[in-house]
Amino acid sequence: MQVHDKRLDITTSVATFKKQKKTIGFVPTMGALHKGHLALVERAFKENEVVIVSIFVNPTQFNATEDLVNYPRTLDSDVKLLSELSKEIIVFAPTANEVYGDRTESINYNFKGLENEMEGKFRPGHFDGVGTVLKHLFTIVSPTRAYFGEKDFQQLQIVKKLVEIEKMSVQIIGCPIYRKESGLALSSRNKRLSENQRAASPLIYKTLKQVRKDFGTKSANVLSEWVSEQFANNTELELEYFEIAKVSDLKSIKRKQKDTKYRAFIAVFAGKIRLIDNIALN
Repeated sequence: MQVHDKRLDITTSVATFKKQKKTIGFVPTMGALHKGHLALVERAFKENEVVIVSIFVNPTQFNATEDLVNYPRTLDSDVKLLSELSKEIIVFAPTANEVYGDRTESINYNFKGLENEMEGKFRPGHFDGVGTVLKHLFTIVSPTRAYFGEKDFQQLQIVKKLVEIEKMSVQIIGCPIYRKESGLALSSRNKRLSENQRAASPLIYKTLKQVRKDFGTKSANVLSEWVSEQFANNTELELEYFEIAKVSDLKSIKRKQKDTKYRAFIAVFAGKIRLIDNIALN
């Protein structure tokens, strides 16, 4: 199994694959891998001849220094997990200097308003960091297709817009959310949950499922009030936001319209650990 930490090594390998006209599937991650990541890798293998997985904790997309410092870094176990899936996976685990050069800073992007909704309201500059690192990684890896989970649905829409803005040829593939039996969406942050927080966390998906069930008969305002009530007296989980938004532009709705796709989005704090999730409503 190949593990590269140098930009030159990965670009040299990619150039060889391009000469051989091989398709390249790319799964960008920040490590602390779980079954959700592996599902993306498996999808990439089904649709491409070469699969590259990046493991890089991107400093420019964290708003809180504490979150960056506490983010789990488990490269050895990540590589072992990937090798058990396939010895053919190529891992790119660079330093910030290899990705950014001498200046680790974000490009200021205009994602046509997508960056100002939901996560953007609570994490200013976050999507500039996401867009910047992916621009660098897409340039280095030059993939045919790149795979992202729908848990970060707003990010997925922004990545599609990034490719459009930067005029890149990579195809962006969104993949279904991978959940535990309890319904909790898998996330690297879940490793930091306490037993009590973990026991309380299924409420998030349970709430989303009820919203989907009631979406046809109840207004967005009524549903939002109901969601707030579900978390009002919970000692383990604190609701940060709940939104029902149009898929096309992620803007919150006041009234439902015909022939329009909607999703419900939620962000919850379990102590200092932030959990997000979403669900298609129609």
